[in-house]
Amino acid sequence: MGLFSRRGRTPKPVGGDGPMPAQSLNSSKSKTSLNSGSSSIKSPGFSSNRIMNRTSAGTTSTTGGPGTPPTPFSPAIPRIDMPKPPDPQLDPVGYLRSLGAVRARSKIVTDKALRNELNHFDVDMSKFGDVVSFVANIIKRDYDAPFTTIPPHGRHQHFAVGGRDRVAHLLSTFPADVDNTEKCRRMIDLFLVSVLLDAGAGTKWSYKSGDNGRIYRRSEGIAVASLEMFKTGMFSSDSNNKFQVDKDALKNLMVEQLAQGLQSGPGNEMAGLEGRAQLLIRLGQALEGNKDYFGDNGRPGNMLDHILDHPAVQVSSVMIVPLPVLWNILMNGLAPIWPPSRTAINGVSLGDAWPCSSMPQPAQSPSSPTFSPFPNTTGQSNGVAPWESILPFHKLTQWLTYSLMQPMQSIMKIHFAGQELLTGLPEYRNGGLFIDMGVLNLKPADMERGLAHYEEYCQRSGTKANEVAPMFDPGDDVVVEWRGVTVGFLDRLRVEVNEALRNELAGNELSLAQVLEAGSWKGGREIAEVSRPNTKEPPILIDSDGTVF
Repeated sequence: MGLFSRRGRTPKPVGGDGPMPAQSLNSSKSKTSLNSGSSSIKSPGFSSNRIMNRTSAGTTSTTGGPGTPPTPFSPAIPRIDMPKPPDPQLDPVGYLRSLGAVRARSKIVTDKALRNELNHFDVDMSKFGDVVSFVANIIKRDYDAPFTTIPPHGRHQHFAVGGRDRVAHLLSTFPADVDNTEKCRRMIDLFLVSVLLDAGAGTKWSYKSGDNGRIYRRSEGIAVASLEMFKTGMFSSDSNNKFQVDKDALKNLMVEQLAQGLQSGPGNEMAGLEGRAQLLIRLGQALEGNKDYFGDNGRPGNMLDHILDHPAVQVSSVMIVPLPVLWNILMNGLAPIWPPSRTAINGVSLGDAWPCSSMPQPAQSPSSPTFSPFPNTTGQSNGVAPWESILPFHKLTQWLTYSLMQPMQSIMKIHFAGQELLTGLPEYRNGGLFIDMGVLNLKPADMERGLAHYEEYCQRSGTKANEVAPMFDPGDDVVVEWRGVTVGFLDRLRVEVNEALRNELAGNELSLAQVLEAGSWKGGREIAEVSRPNTKEPPILIDSDGTVF
């Protein structure tokens, strides 16, 4: 199959709409809030250059059913005013943990990239048109115009690897007395655990499905493995319902159990296995400590009941939930899952947020994310407050948000207002696309340092270096800068891909979530397969702890 030959099509889901007046979210129990943000970058035009590549296995479902997520082309939901983030001068923790901070702070790094002033990368914006052309052609290859069948980016599509909608099939097996609310709770349980396990699996690992005997790798392999573990009741302590995730089962989870469930062992090791196990154990503790969100039995799916009862939710012909309601549950309810080594302010962990030298720097900026950089520090130095050197991403939380919306939309017919606040995911497929296409080029000194790290890693882990690539820790300044510019470039990519596909879109517009799903993530994987055909790894490797990528 050629790169731009056609694949099977996804069905067109249906959806409804309803009125939503502007409403304050001050009644939320959450401490975190958001602000609206959207790209204002104008397209400089479409490059017609085609970058030929060989295609990877698709993840698009070709079957319909109750598990199929809706597309953003459902009738529009009225925009509502979202509350602004906390004032960072008064509440830097609240601000850096807000969704609005991700795009706002990444813009600083992106603006430097557009001036070719990054610390670790040379930037060639003349190659950006090639990225636009590459992504637009992948979309045209895999979907029919006007592209209304492209689902939003989310975990559901990984469960559908090979064209089989496993979520829809699982839902169809539940007894008739399991109502839609409980079905949705179960899918939230499944999706949350699956997303938290979904960090880079490494080149050695694969999973053989017990259902069909087929071999799956990477994100799709983790999705299938997590689904099959879920079906066995590994994450449930309730003998009357194995199709759930709860605090007691997770708190007692052993690394050996997870290794067995993931088929990780000699010759088939999953990278960061112990980190993933510890993440799930801490999830169990978080579920136990947040009964308002997760109930007495500590199920992730009980967040649905919190959402349905939330005063900010509007119910008319349909139910409309402001996105901050879900974001606050995930940011506040799951805060204890992050490793204690993460960046913290006054002892409060910020999660996926890191010091970055490309951000404004106080006189004494933090040199490492492995300790609390600002204990009892509120003042400014050189006119710069210490919090300003931190760059937040919250990638796993955003990936959870994208993914958990899917079952609530498809099963409960909930509409989420404010989805445009979510950013592109700063991970190695989206970010690798810009490196492999020549927009970002690692500077020589960093390349040398990264290659030395990779050599040390190979010696430490016994890995055979089939294809050499620079490697860095997740908190390395190279990785943080790379992720920051990825967020901004993905916004720019969405604008320019819509411009390139203007005629085919026929008045519609692709959302960022659709560009991520149908173009950038898939494109990053496919160009990696050509650039490094033996390992199919990204151009920069992460010495992963299993909790970032």
